[in-house]
Amino acid sequence: MRRGSVAALVVIGLIAGGIAAAVALLIPWLPPDASRQAGRTDFEFWFVVTICIVIFAIVSAVMIYSVWRFRAAPDDTSDGPPIHGHTGLEIAWTVIPTILVTAIGITSAIVLSRNGAVASNVMRINVTAQQFAWTFNYPEANNLSSSTLMLPKNREVELYMQSKDVIHSFFVPQFRLTQDIVPGITTKLVITPDKDGTYPVICHELCGLGHATMRTTAVVMEPAAFDKWLKSQSKAIGSPNPSVAGLTVFTDNGCAACHTLTAAKAKGTVGPDLDKLKQYAAQAHQPLQSFITTSIVNPNAYIQPGYPRNVMPQTFGKSLTKQQLDALVTYLVNSAK
Repeated sequence: MRRGSVAALVVIGLIAGGIAAAVALLIPWLPPDASRQAGRTDFEFWFVVTICIVIFAIVSAVMIYSVWRFRAAPDDTSDGPPIHGHTGLEIAWTVIPTILVTAIGITSAIVLSRNGAVASNVMRINVTAQQFAWTFNYPEANNLSSSTLMLPKNREVELYMQSKDVIHSFFVPQFRLTQDIVPGITTKLVITPDKDGTYPVICHELCGLGHATMRTTAVVMEPAAFDKWLKSQSKAIGSPNPSVAGLTVFTDNGCAACHTLTAAKAKGTVGPDLDKLKQYAAQAHQPLQSFITTSIVNPNAYIQPGYPRNVMPQTFGKSLTKQQLDALVTYLVNSAK
């Protein structure tokens, strides 16, 4: 190949690679990272992007140069000369992609292995996914539950995740982590948050009518602030004030995701409007308190017209302690008066 042709290929390749690099670097494709796993994942992402940009530049240069240099005249309808091929090129474009794909596979395996490694002082959090809410349980804090994922900064956390109904998927973009949650299987995910802040927790799997509303937040805080939060939540649940204790149970178990309740500033529309509990109890011909209790522990016992069966989880009778159930019922009774 003549020196001028090589120079032309290099110039075209640099231009094509520069354009691709500008698109990759100038557009904020990824949100800010907030975990150690995110840094490793981003390395792999940019490693693959760099390889793709180089390949794109080479292929673009060859294609554009060939179209320009070897284009046929407008009146030339003859066939091109038969060419057997080039053994060296065929070996090159077989070996080089093989090396690159192998490199991607090896680095990906290393990243996955390191992201899934569990430290000796890991903190366990149980995650329950259900249509259409998240519940996070802290075994180290006497099984305290919360609808918001609270995390201590720079401490490794392992999520043990289960679904009560259909397939869900846990996803926090800033952590660069996602994991399917399949009924009957406990799936796990390791997170080491390293930046304070509040980040969205999204269901990443179409899970039904209210899928778009199945969102909450992950709050990363300093360890001292996290310990303070645990103590304050435990104190709130045990508070003799039913408004405080009941509201805590209502909020921590994701009730606001599906129900409207003015007292709790909840605006969910998947389930019945809890501001109308007295009306519902009258329609069911039951006393208000027993109606509320039954609706929590056995939600299919009475279905409000206009709402389907088997939408509300039937496990609150077991997952809530007697203290939590009593506090929630008392809070709803008082809110309905």
